[in-house]
Amino acid sequence: MWVRQREAYSMYKRLLSRDSANTVDMDENSVPLQNSMSPETSSPSWRLSLPHVVVATISSFLFGYHTGVVNEPLESISVDLGFSGNTLAEGLVVSTCLGGAFVGSLLSGWVADGVGRRRAFQLCALPMIIGASISAMTKNLEGMLLGRLLVGTGMGLGPPVASLYVTEVSPAFVRGTYGSFIQIATCLGLIGALFIGIPVKEIVGWWRICFWISTIPAAILLVAMVFCAESPPWLYKRGRTEEAEAAFEKLLGGSHVQLALAELSKSDRGDDTDTVKISELLYGRHFRGSIIAMALMDKLGRKVLLLWSFFGMAISMALQAVAASSYIPGSGELYLSVGGMLLFVFTFALGAGPVPGLLLPEIFPSRIRAKAMAVCMSVHWVINFFVGLLFLRLLEKLGPQLLYSMFGTFCLMAVMFVKRNVMETKGKSLQEIEIALLPQD
Repeated sequence: MWVRQREAYSMYKRLLSRDSANTVDMDENSVPLQNSMSPETSSPSWRLSLPHVVVATISSFLFGYHTGVVNEPLESISVDLGFSGNTLAEGLVVSTCLGGAFVGSLLSGWVADGVGRRRAFQLCALPMIIGASISAMTKNLEGMLLGRLLVGTGMGLGPPVASLYVTEVSPAFVRGTYGSFIQIATCLGLIGALFIGIPVKEIVGWWRICFWISTIPAAILLVAMVFCAESPPWLYKRGRTEEAEAAFEKLLGGSHVQLALAELSKSDRGDDTDTVKISELLYGRHFRGSIIAMALMDKLGRKVLLLWSFFGMAISMALQAVAASSYIPGSGELYLSVGGMLLFVFTFALGAGPVPGLLLPEIFPSRIRAKAMAVCMSVHWVINFFVGLLFLRLLEKLGPQLLYSMFGTFCLMAVMFVKRNVMETKGKSLQEIEIALLPQD
């Protein structure tokens, strides 16, 4: 073990001083280290890390499933539980999850840093199992709301931890592809909920089956995480170097362990404390910053996809605004409106949907990554809530032309922001990204 640490440290010294050849210490340990960095071993096999990523994205599948699970059965639920016709109660059944998700996402960083990524996934699955079971068995509105609140807590905890975990266990050359799995799993969860809800009008009490079914993938996540690797950066930050080595060996293969450890040590620049203040996310150096997307994210890069995605969304909003004008005939209005919506969905899935979930954990340093993701996802849930709450009201007051023009303007502002402020992270290790964002001396 001492020899391995000495080798990693020796390589780290050489990497930092590669521009000053006279300072490189060509000792006996340089030979195996040079071999470890040879072209033949520069790209670890993606097959080793794939099962761990797939298990992690079960949490995203559950997120999508519980987002859509009450859409079809809501009418049956309201009749069976005695609040049919009460629109406030029906709205609470749908939106209580959002309140739970806000709490879960706000706590996700502290949970992930405190107990590790694997246990955070298990803590995500547990309230989903309990909450779904309560919703499936309840005889009244109060029980349904309690179950939805618990499920929402797990929903909020899962996506930030999934983004963290996938980013930290994936080889750099496929990190973008693996990051897209999160978005794909979410879509599959939504589709699954819609299909499973189809028999609800023909079969009495089928809505209870819809909730029971969700406990199966949650239980799989809870058990399967026992066999998955813990995040090596999380282990390394806690001084558990031997466990980090074992995790790297499981994820990358034995020939890449020492290089991966050296990369971790290279970014470990004096972060001697795990104490992170929220102010660090708002000031200083930390402030700067689907299937087709899976194929393109590691080829074109994150920044290019974001630019074209927001630009395409702006165009789609312009089409919606034009469709709402009085100068377009009826059939033209229909085609423009439907075409604009399809373009929006396509361009969103191309970049704005999957890329931020990957880019955010990439650009934050390891010591602040989990808590930063918690804050980002909490903001996401708050904005989501208000958009859903106010959209119809704003549409009524402002009209579709002005409202869609406002949305399009925000998309164009996003294009300018990405162009000026977002760095490209394609093909870079997390440590290279962290060092690139360090303030220059």
